[in-house]
Amino acid sequence: MTTTGPRVRIAPSPTGEPHVGTAYIALFNYLFAKKHGGTFILRIEDTDATRSTLEFEQKVLDALKWTGLSWSEGPDVGGPYGPYRQSDRKAMYQPYGQELLDKGHAFRCFCTPERLEQMREAQRAAGKPPKYDGLCLNLKAEEVTSRMAAGEATVIRMKIPTDGNCEFHDGVYGDVSIPWDSVDMQVLIKADGMPTYHMANVIDDHLMKITHVARGEEWLASVPKHILLYRYFGWEQPVFMHLSLMRNADKSKLSKRKNPTSISYYSALGYLPEALMNFLGLFFVQIPEGEEMLTMDELTEKFDPDNLSKAGAIFDIQKLDWLNGRWIREKLSPEDFIARTLEWASENSRLTEGLKLSQSRISKLGELPGLAGFLLSSDVGLTPASFAGLKTTPAETLEILQTVQADLEKMIEWNVESIDAELRAISDKLGKKLRVVTPPLFVAVSGSSRSLPLFDSMALLGRSVVRQRLKIAATVVASMVGSGT
Repeated sequence: MTTTGPRVRIAPSPTGEPHVGTAYIALFNYLFAKKHGGTFILRIEDTDATRSTLEFEQKVLDALKWTGLSWSEGPDVGGPYGPYRQSDRKAMYQPYGQELLDKGHAFRCFCTPERLEQMREAQRAAGKPPKYDGLCLNLKAEEVTSRMAAGEATVIRMKIPTDGNCEFHDGVYGDVSIPWDSVDMQVLIKADGMPTYHMANVIDDHLMKITHVARGEEWLASVPKHILLYRYFGWEQPVFMHLSLMRNADKSKLSKRKNPTSISYYSALGYLPEALMNFLGLFFVQIPEGEEMLTMDELTEKFDPDNLSKAGAIFDIQKLDWLNGRWIREKLSPEDFIARTLEWASENSRLTEGLKLSQSRISKLGELPGLAGFLLSSDVGLTPASFAGLKTTPAETLEILQTVQADLEKMIEWNVESIDAELRAISDKLGKKLRVVTPPLFVAVSGSSRSLPLFDSMALLGRSVVRQRLKIAATVVASMVGSGT
């Protein structure tokens, strides 16, 4: 890509498994840049220091590379407007916070988290949307100085107009009007000196010369805060485009509680990246039925950002399966198919490590598929009969599955040691021995009570696949509890 034309970015937060929604937004930006001879940039937004990790950042990079997308500037490739990781830019934001204070567009707030929570509870009880009540808005300069000198923790909040509406044009939604009195006095710089998402986002977009901001519609309500910051700094604002959220078939928001949402889940199950991007790209093009199979170049050619649907992008897994099957059958030569299959089986060392774990557990090689096949299977075929031989009752089994599923979500690292430690902690919490907790998990992840070592298997399968298998297992066992079996 050349350096002329629009500059667009994808700016994920490394706080969990990369979501297919990230690939969806990234693809739009990538196609927009390709279509208009612009530049596509990757920026890591890790202002949430408590949840952001380098492991998740690497997962973001790996997942987006797997999709086939490439970027001209980013934390891994550098570029003229770096660093491309917000935590590495921390020192850049402080002067801008001070500038807003000096101009009278922001104020120091000393409210404690406890006071803010009481304020929000009172507002909710009164049926009002929770937002800052302005307690520190008009503090005198001498009081601010003395309280800071005394070591009181302070944040910087932005001032918001009290009358009228924020009116702007969105590339998808058209003309939008949002009342200023519905906009919160956003924290811009936190007590630890790190900027909030809103502050860092606007400053980085300006410094990186971003011309078009394309992101999910959940950010539409935040645009007034961002527009205010552009005005307060005297900067030209970019063109905003808010894409409809990806939704389930029942129109509910696509979330991991209902469906697998991690890019890693789809790569682990053997979806081709070309098919997944083809599927996502269909939300951005107008094509006749029967012409759905499109390469990245064909998507770029047909890409039409001026004619996007606001109705919502339905994540139809059956359509994805149909497209993926066509790509496998029609786009891969036998040699390509074999190479892709071997590459997929070797992902995360599943095949080689699975074989090593199997060696001491078989008497002949023909037993391998039955013992280790679950590592490569898209569905282990769980039924109520799968859990019938357990010593725990269905109700106890369900409690174990649901507790483990919830607690594994909170794990930052995903490896044999951390899984081992977490499951031992869960056993203690449940008041059960580890040997009571593990058999239901064996069945859930492998479909069998005789399998490879559990912790190793979970590590090899990966967080997103284990999450989905535990969810399916809990559904099967819940039906047993409901029917009294």
